[in-house]
Amino acid sequence: VQLQASGGGLVQAGGSLWLSCTTSGRTFSMYSMGWFRQAPGKEREFVAAISRSGSSTYYADSVKGRFTISRPNAKNTVYLQMNSLIPEDTAVYYCAARFSPRAETVEVTTGQYNYWGQGTQVTVSS
Repeated sequence: VQLQASGGGLVQAGGSLWLSCTTSGRTFSMYSMGWFRQAPGKEREFVAAISRSGSSTYYADSVKGRFTISRPNAKNTVYLQMNSLIPEDTAVYYCAARFSPRAETVEVTTGQYNYWGQGTQVTVSS
């Protein structure tokens, strides 16, 4: 599966952004999805994940209550709504997919995902 992330940009602290990750193929509902981010000089870190049907979600503590992950499967797209952005949210954001045809699971480590998008830059100014 191929992933294409978009929606990044420059925003002031307190603002909002929507990230989108579109996928190829007709089996989107067989994949659990996740968002990760990587700031300069830091390791890639988990942000949010959603199970293949959307019934389960999980968030990093640093974004809980501010970010929302969703996936209308008919659109083959996973979204990350980001509100109340802070400068510490500045990073390249990556979407990822894991083939999970039977399980309703969420994955939180990079090694659990099979496919990655190219990343989209989010910059939050103070």
